[in-house]
This record gives sequence, structure tokens and C-alpha cells, in this order.
Amino acid sequence: MTAVPTSLETAAQGLIAPHGGSLVDLMAPAAEREAVRASATRTLECSDRNACDVELLVVGGFSPLRGFMHQADYDSVVETHRTTSGLLFGLPIVLDTHDASIAIGDRLLLTYRGQELAVFTVESRWEPDKVREAKGCYGTTSLEHPAVRMIATERGRFYLGGSVQGLELPQRVFPCKTPAEVRATLPAGESVVAFQCRNPIHRAHYELFTRALHATNVSEDGVVLVHPTCGPTQDDDIAGEVRFQTYERLAAEVANPRIRWAYLPYSMHMAGPREALQHMIIRKNYGCTHFIIGRDMAGCKSSLTGDDFYGPYQAQDFARDNAPELGMETVPSLNLVYTEEEGYVTAEHAEARGLHVKKLSGTQFRQMLRGGEEIPEWFAFRSVVEVLRAAA
Repeated sequence: MTAVPTSLETAAQGLIAPHGGSLVDLMAPAAEREAVRASATRTLECSDRNACDVELLVVGGFSPLRGFMHQADYDSVVETHRTTSGLLFGLPIVLDTHDASIAIGDRLLLTYRGQELAVFTVESRWEPDKVREAKGCYGTTSLEHPAVRMIATERGRFYLGGSVQGLELPQRVFPCKTPAEVRATLPAGESVVAFQCRNPIHRAHYELFTRALHATNVSEDGVVLVHPTCGPTQDDDIAGEVRFQTYERLAAEVANPRIRWAYLPYSMHMAGPREALQHMIIRKNYGCTHFIIGRDMAGCKSSLTGDDFYGPYQAQDFARDNAPELGMETVPSLNLVYTEEEGYVTAEHAEARGLHVKKLSGTQFRQMLRGGEEIPEWFAFRSVVEVLRAAA
């Protein structure tokens, strides 16, 4: 395996230590990759979600994991959001398959769209209780929840655990820097505030994460890492490739030296509190000390009733309660509104001053976009709108 910084080396560099103490790198050395590949006895094609998990395992985004979880850790994370060693983990990381012939001891060549990503040694195999998994991880067994539907209808009958040896990373339209690469760009001894999103960034988002730099617990020369997820998400979300284009255009337009940009090959579960914890752990591995968490983060609604699966502050509270154990701090998301008199201010400020608030819903925005109507610049960056129109 490639050498990576230890926790002591990381501390000496003035960066937060990775989850579990050291940053994992599972990529096989170049001179050994052909032998690793030749050791595989079978081939398994990865789904889009599997490929994201393989990539994050190999580069250390899921540190300290060195492979897919075994059943004991899977069971423990489902029940307690902790591994059997007591380490916090938001969601289980497992490889799924419908193939009943895969056996313990098999070495699987994991492929994805013509690439050979890794060799996976099957060390455990079980048939999960997906109802229990849904209730433990997502708080519901309703198929109206996108992740419940995913594990029930997309994931295979069997789960596999075992070690992973990387061969190459997936080739993506959006290039994803590894945790080590991101850490190399971060300022020593300063706060690094992570901003997670899965949608194009509009004016309110920009105001939100730039104002986070002035939070009381953020150092004077801290930076924001804008770190969108570009993997599979909800069916009606904008495609990752299109979102990537909007981020690239916006990064060039604003050119703020206190904003860093990187992309995360992560598949969303819309798991509310559990997802918030998972995102914090991943961002810690990428070198972040702070995490912006918004109202109803990673939440979702029933398409039948319109009811939310989680309370508006459930994810915030869960993340805040677990942040000290991670050595991180949460930055609550400001409830910003746009006013005719003062531009973007907090909703509380607008109400206290009696300011005139302007609103534009996501549904209205999409309708205006499709209809070729002018989008107000207080709502969206012109560069972002151009990309979205071209992709429509």
C-alpha cells in the first residue's frame, strides 16, 4: 500500500487527524497491480453506488475501514451507529450481490464500465434483514423513503465483507481529489469548514457558506471546502455531470481565495441524522474541522403524503451531539432570506425590521428555467443558469 501520513504526522502538519487516527490508502503499488489483478478468481460488475463505495474505501474517504464491513460491524452500525470497536459510523458500508454462488475465499475483480477498480477478498457473506436495516438506518420501513426503496429493490440478496486492494479509480466527468490531495491544499492550523450539497449552488447557498467563515468558532484565516456529492442521488435531482459544470463555472466566477472546491464520489441515502454523521466523518478524513449543517439536512418526503421523514432539526441535533467525539464542530446553517431593502439577511432580522422578503420556490425556478424566463440574479448566478438551460 502507498504510504500515507500517520496521525502524529498529520498533527505536525496542523491538520485534524483522520477518523480512527490514520488515513487509509488501499491502492496497490503500481509494481504489484498486475499480480493483484491476476489473483482474482471471479469478476463482479459494480453498480454506480458500489463504485462510489469502492473509490471512497480505496482513497481513505471511509477511513479507518480497509474494506467492506463484516456482518458483526454491519449489525452494530445498523443498531448503534458504531462499529464493534465502538467507532462512530453513520451507515454500513457493504458490497451487495444477487449471486448465490459467490463464496468465502473468492477473490473478486471489481469492474465498472470497462474499468478494473479493485480486487476484493470475500471474507464474510450473509443474507441481511433489510427491514431491520431500514428501520435502524433510516428510521422507517416505508418504500416511500428513497433509501428504503434502494435497499429493497436495487441491492442484492446477499451482502459481502472483506478486504479491498485498489487497481484504479473510476474515470468520471467530475474529477474527485483524494483526501490526501485535498489535505495537501489546506492551511495548517486553521479551521476548514465543509459545505455539503447535492444541488446547484445558488446565491443563498453562497451567502451561507461565506458567512460561515465569520462564525465565532471558526479561525480568522479559515477556509471553506465546498464539497458537493456527485454520485447517485434522488431520481429527480439534477445529474452529477450537470451539477459539476455549474460548480466549475461558479468557482471561476467568484474566485474567492478562502473557498476551496473539490468533488465527492458519494451516493446519497437521504438518511437525515445518520447521513449527517456519515458526511461529517468523511469530511474529517478530507481534513475538515467544521461542518455546516442545514435545516432538514439530507431529508426527504413521502411522495404520497408530502410528510417529512425527519424533523427539521433532527439531523442538526444528532450531528451536534456526536461532533465532540469526532473532534469537530458543527456550524448551524443560517436561515437566510432575500429582502428588497438589505439583500440577504437572517429571517429573524427581516421579521424584526419588517423588511420585504422576496421568495422563489424551487418549483417556480424550474418552471421559469424551462419556460426561458429571466431568472432574478438575487436568486441564482447567471453562469449557473446558463449551464442548467443548456442541459435542459
